[in-house]
Amino acid sequence: MLTSSFLNVFFLVLTFAPTILPAPATSLTKDYYQKTCPDFSKIVRETVTTKQAQQPTTAAGTLRVFFHDCFLEGCDASVLVATNSFNKAERDDELNESLPGDAFDIVTRIKTALELSCPGVVSCADILAQSTRDLITIIGGPFYEVKLGRKDGFESKAHKVRGNIPTANHTVHDMMSIFKRNGFTLKEMVALSGGHTVGFAHCIEFSNRLFGPRADPELDSQYADRLKDLCKHYTVNKSMAAFLDPMTPGKFDNMYFKNLKRGLGLLASDHALFKDNGTRPFVDLYADNQTAFFEDFARAMEKLGMVGVKDDKDGEVRRRCDHFNKLNV
Repeated sequence: MLTSSFLNVFFLVLTFAPTILPAPATSLTKDYYQKTCPDFSKIVRETVTTKQAQQPTTAAGTLRVFFHDCFLEGCDASVLVATNSFNKAERDDELNESLPGDAFDIVTRIKTALELSCPGVVSCADILAQSTRDLITIIGGPFYEVKLGRKDGFESKAHKVRGNIPTANHTVHDMMSIFKRNGFTLKEMVALSGGHTVGFAHCIEFSNRLFGPRADPELDSQYADRLKDLCKHYTVNKSMAAFLDPMTPGKFDNMYFKNLKRGLGLLASDHALFKDNGTRPFVDLYADNQTAFFEDFARAMEKLGMVGVKDDKDGEVRRRCDHFNKLNV
């Protein structure tokens, strides 16, 4: 049963294919910029701290953008590239249209500062990886090591997004097929799904659980009623959204997993993790033991950051994160 005080605070209204396996560990190092850009870590940390204080949804948005980047063509900042007259880029595919602008903004801020301090040295892919880790720790999540030395990719194609990014209505089987292609186990998939302890989803992503003959009876009834009220005009006002974790939406903790056991999983794909016999034991583990969740999430994030990274042969250091250095690449 939900309390009235909870119901008053948990909603947010907004106005605003191929297998890719982790790169060899030796290709990246934690001290990659020690000599070429010694202030790298300091600049990233100070910039994300300021941005997160200004816009508290930045951390969740950046984590989501990082995940979407790494699961398509590897962690190469391809998701940051803007569409031009010659190419429709990843970020403009329908599945990526709701990626938060604050995540792109924080990368731009950091890149601008770094280009003044050490021009042409730090890749956008490394900026996204490092800023994601720092933002997670700011909101209470676990610290993990980020190895550096990624290069920015030469390709960003919108038509490659679908089928490589999990969606809100995916089954566990659907999700696992994507995670497995990227080298992740079932347990690691559940741990990474715990990133939904922060952030939000637009009504259109879960409206099928609320309205029509196939409305989901397994949602907590009061939760469902409030969602229906929030989303009743979602076809007109597409900015309407709800927190993925209605209890502690701004804190990185294990509440997401506790919510799943209470019928408070917002997306069908969230609820599926609790219903499936293969993933439910991990949901139970993380709901009962935040330390276990943090440890597994940290290891999975380290692994995620190594997926499909580019080196000097197949990547570059972009001068601007939203544009390739050469238009014709």
